[in-house]
Amino acid sequence: MQDGILPDKDIRALYDTGAIVAAQAFASDQVQPASLDLRLGDRAYRVRASFLPGRQRTVADALERFSLHVVDLQAGAVLETGCVYIVPLMESLNLPETVRAAANPKSSTGRLDIFTRVITDRAQEFDKVGAGYSGQLYLEISPRTFPVVVRQGSRLSQIRFRSGRAELSGEELAQLHLAEKITNSTDANISGGGIALSVDLNGDETGLIGYRGKRHTGVIDVDRRAAHQVSEFWEPLYRSKSGELVLDPNEFYILVSEEAVHVPPDYAAEMTPFDPLVGEFRVHYAGFFDPGFGHQAAGGGGSRAVLEVRSHEVPFILEHGQIVGRLIYERMASRPEKLYGSDLNSNYQAQRLKLSKHFA
Repeated sequence: MQDGILPDKDIRALYDTGAIVAAQAFASDQVQPASLDLRLGDRAYRVRASFLPGRQRTVADALERFSLHVVDLQAGAVLETGCVYIVPLMESLNLPETVRAAANPKSSTGRLDIFTRVITDRAQEFDKVGAGYSGQLYLEISPRTFPVVVRQGSRLSQIRFRSGRAELSGEELAQLHLAEKITNSTDANISGGGIALSVDLNGDETGLIGYRGKRHTGVIDVDRRAAHQVSEFWEPLYRSKSGELVLDPNEFYILVSEEAVHVPPDYAAEMTPFDPLVGEFRVHYAGFFDPGFGHQAAGGGGSRAVLEVRSHEVPFILEHGQIVGRLIYERMASRPEKLYGSDLNSNYQAQRLKLSKHFA
């Protein structure tokens, strides 16, 4: 097996050989170019607080101590804001010793401000699955702004599988940019295998720069597309004379990067969710960028990165062009059979500022 992130055909091979075990057969669109969508099981455990099981416990052991009650997901159920739920997933793993994995919320999950993290038995970190792991997968879910309806089979998270060294060095990334132009920026900030992204506060021709989530809204069904009105859930934000935006603590914002980015077919990327060097705020919940993102979009000019922003503890002033995160590039073990956008019905190809697929 080549070093790098495993593509779609290798993910299917893991399933065929029993390294991925599923309670139900894969859905036709469950395998993505460089990741696998994970499906909720039939029940959720409402717990007192988030937790990690630690080296000596399984998640089931921890649930016996921390669970408050069980929510049946078979017909659908509302998960309330400010609560923490643990859901056994339909997928479990029996990985080879040469394969490790990492999870991330799906793009639509992040844009709804649903905080999710995958947990494994005896885990000491969220969203990390060690090489050779054998056991159940669980998803921690905590809606932050909107209450949501989920059900058995809903997909809120995704997982990537890696073998060997995948991340590019700074020199390798600089060479990739020369060959493939991975950003439209004329002054690309490339270092440490990542490219810096800045925030666009100039906006479009109307001056729209983003959205702020409203409080005390109705419920969003995570499995329904274009079913909700934007005005009922979001407050539009417009360009200020100063070119600044004050982030209020614990409010949720949808913004967009100034740069358009491009992920070539033989590579994948991931946004760092939080960088204390640029400010006390989180800029991206859902960090996976698939091979082909921006590759054939907008005449080859790439696609913007939508930023899911939340300030921590104190108000924070963002200025137009301020660096807010870093996109890390990794090599694929081989080219996927299908690419984001061109070969799939991808929701966010050629995007600028865009809310999740749930809004009309």
